[in-house]
Amino acid sequence: MNALTLRPRQDADLPVLWRWCHAEENPEWMQWDGPYFDDKPQPISSEAYREKAQAVTPDPNRQIIALNGQCIGMVSRYEEAPTGGGWWELGIVIYDPQHWGGGLGREALRQWTRRTFNETNAHVITLTTWSGNERMIRSAVRVGYRECARIPEAREWQGRRWDSVKLALLRREWFRESP
Repeated sequence: MNALTLRPRQDADLPVLWRWCHAEENPEWMQWDGPYFDDKPQPISSEAYREKAQAVTPDPNRQIIALNGQCIGMVSRYEEAPTGGGWWELGIVIYDPQHWGGGLGREALRQWTRRTFNETNAHVITLTTWSGNERMIRSAVRVGYRECARIPEAREWQGRRWDSVKLALLRREWFRESP
């Protein structure tokens, strides 16, 4: 059985993160993670990336998704303004397509949701995606999220209009129906 965990970034993760975020030209994961945004990472050498990353303390609101100890992705969260209001937004990415479609993203989202409710004042957790990312929507629904907003045709990509989709989960729903 594969062990999926969420943990702080380690130095051993830096080559994997550099590869998927800076070395690969047009990695497939970027086609699903808000592909309509132009703020893609800039090329940087692995040495410069390592130095820059090591100079920053790992953020508890950004964790590595590790499969059997090896970095395969990342989860993130931030509190929506105003801080202290209890609204947290989550993000998740698994870089290598070989790890897609087997429930790893769903399990990472389940663990990150649990940790966010346990580690923060979250009253509601949301995640935002687009209608073309059906795998993300299905995973979130299976974890317990419900669609709470759909902005029709809000995003343009590859000559087509896509909906922006927001899913939400309340603390009381999580603890009542925790998967």
